[in-house]
Amino acid sequence: MNIKPSADRVLVKPAPAEEKTVGGIIIPDSAKEKPLQGEVIATGNGTKDEEMVVKEGDTVLYGKYSGTEVEFDGVKYLIMRQSDILAVLK
Repeated sequence: MNIKPSADRVLVKPAPAEEKTVGGIIIPDSAKEKPLQGEVIATGNGTKDEEMVVKEGDTVLYGKYSGTEVEFDGVKYLIMRQSDILAVLK
C-alpha cells in the first residue's frame, strides 16, 4: 500500500454493500445503504495531543457521513480522522 495517512487520519476499506432483493427486484447501487463498517488499512502516527489507538487490520464502525472517498488502483477507500471512528469490533 502506497498511501500513508498523516497525523490522526485513518485509511479504511469499507465493507461491501449487501446485495438485497425485494420480491425478485434487484436494488440498484444508488439506492443501497452505504456500509458503516470497514477494515483499517493504514494509520497515521497520531498527534502530540491524540495517540493513535486503532491499528491496521481492525474492523471499525464509523458515522454515515464520515470521511472522504478516495480511489486507488481501482479500489475505493475512505480517509477519516480517528475521532470519526465510533467503535472497534472485537
